[in-house]
Amino acid sequence: MNDDAELQDLGPLAPGFAVILVDPQLGENIGMVARAMANCALGDLRLVRPRDGWPNPAAVGAAAGADKILNSAKIFQSTTEAISDLQTVFASTTRLRDMTQDVYSPREAVKRMRLDVAHGLKAGVLFGKESSGLNNDDVALGLGALTVSLNPKFTSLNLSHAVLVVGYEWLRLVDETPDVKLALPKDKWPAKMEDISGFFEHLERELDACGFLGIEEKRPIMVRNIRNIFQRARLTEQEVRTLRGIISGLTKK
Repeated sequence: MNDDAELQDLGPLAPGFAVILVDPQLGENIGMVARAMANCALGDLRLVRPRDGWPNPAAVGAAAGADKILNSAKIFQSTTEAISDLQTVFASTTRLRDMTQDVYSPREAVKRMRLDVAHGLKAGVLFGKESSGLNNDDVALGLGALTVSLNPKFTSLNLSHAVLVVGYEWLRLVDETPDVKLALPKDKWPAKMEDISGFFEHLERELDACGFLGIEEKRPIMVRNIRNIFQRARLTEQEVRTLRGIISGLTKK
């Protein structure tokens, strides 16, 4: 976005941790998110369907020199595509509506993500659009809900502030996390979201075929509840393959 200017040196940026903005609206807010990320040495910014297109000149001034992060931002057309290579994903939200999910504070979620990244996995946090946050389907993609404890009378939080809270927890835990990758047995390797999504699609396709999801008005809630059950189990790659084999075996003509 700022190819002609010399980019400000932001120092080493943390590998393995992504900030995913779903349906961000204002370029200025994206720029302020990049600024917050630079404050916390985070560099992987992913944008899902930015409303005003990308690149967005309005983001540059608000980034206050974090152009390197804006220039390397990745654009996606769906949330599932944006998180396909990640194994650990949390959804930042203040309300779970009709879903059952584990709820984590920023510090608890970051501790888990830092340990996973130390094992060589990839992690990320989903943040929703400024006006209404994440929708239920996106929240259901996370292993849990990441919720910032605020004044219950006023929980409105600017998008960049939410990113800064999570990024600060990431930064302050740097001395408490192993610097080297730890050996993790292959059969314990958590599945990537790409594999999890493929499993969900397989399962839901067969549940549609047998009529289990046949009540149209209840289908979205049923699908999210089923997904939450398996997300809480933190499936490994081998477990996903086993479950898909079970589905194929049960539905074989």
